[in-house]
Amino acid sequence: MPKVEVQNLSKEYAGRQVLKDMTFSVQSGELFVLVGPNGAGKTTLLRILDLLDEPTSGKILLDGEIVNYSAKNKAALRRKIGMVFQQTVLFNMSVFDNVAYPLKVRNESERNIEQMVKKTLELVQLNGFERKNALALSGGEAQRVAIAQALVIEPELLLLDEPTANLDPRNVSIVEEVLSYVNRERKTTIVMTTHNMFQAENLADRLAFLNEGKIELMGTFQEISGKLSGPVKSFARMENVFHGFSKITAEGTSIVDIGGGLQIEAAFNKVGNVTLHVPPEDIILSVRPLISSARNTFEGKITQISDMGHVVKLKVNVGANKNFTVQITKRSFNEMQLNIDSKVYIAFKASSVQIK
Repeated sequence: MPKVEVQNLSKEYAGRQVLKDMTFSVQSGELFVLVGPNGAGKTTLLRILDLLDEPTSGKILLDGEIVNYSAKNKAALRRKIGMVFQQTVLFNMSVFDNVAYPLKVRNESERNIEQMVKKTLELVQLNGFERKNALALSGGEAQRVAIAQALVIEPELLLLDEPTANLDPRNVSIVEEVLSYVNRERKTTIVMTTHNMFQAENLADRLAFLNEGKIELMGTFQEISGKLSGPVKSFARMENVFHGFSKITAEGTSIVDIGGGLQIEAAFNKVGNVTLHVPPEDIILSVRPLISSARNTFEGKITQISDMGHVVKLKVNVGANKNFTVQITKRSFNEMQLNIDSKVYIAFKASSVQIK
């Protein structure tokens, strides 16, 4: 029996339809990922699954039971659900007391609370933090406390809204390890949202792409990546696709104006509007200004880091709302001591620029 069934679900806020006739199911023990741009309806859907918001129409079934949002058993159902919001909200007290709070509400014994909190803090690698004030922690540590708070009750269903947004690579890695562990070892059903397609590929059993309140595609990453089109393609194929106007130079190459005062030199000869692609693995990255024969060099800062195992993918903002995805080895990443907001320089050859 599916853990979660969503049937013809719609939600309106102030006359605006945020979710539109949505139907899907999540199997028991599945790690299901929702991806899509801002405003697609991902957070609204999670709030409905957490029984915080009521749908305008349609049904939610948990373990085959139709959720009645006005019934007293709603509280009993919510006890089976753990929720981690994108904005971490912790109490002004110790890490231990923050994690213990859901257990105290459930009137667990002091002995059980001690054991369960200890076990959960070890899981999120925060053992030794018990007496620290939760409000004095770093953003990544605070997020791990919030995840511990959701996991300490050993939920049957875990909901997470962008759980690694704006975290540094070490904390991202820990969070992803924790989610993989509880899904694999505890068989916890997980539904999470992310903007990060690399993360979706790494973690998801299946994923659904949301756009303007509707599910555009659903399946495994491999199934979806072979069917990309329209808005799905523009979101999912984030890696170095640029549009601009091309002019031929005296040397026979092309200069493509991609907007914001930024230009890319390419080895092809073409005049007019073009769509370009630069493979991430063809881009050189350095923490110092590059002296290179490469025709294209940019200065930027790292805004996103995705640990892919032996390689790391970095999103580098070079200004004018333009981002390049760069792929480097894990060893290079560690040697350069890179982090979010690190200043870097990138370069790539004109011959690396492909026309789409």
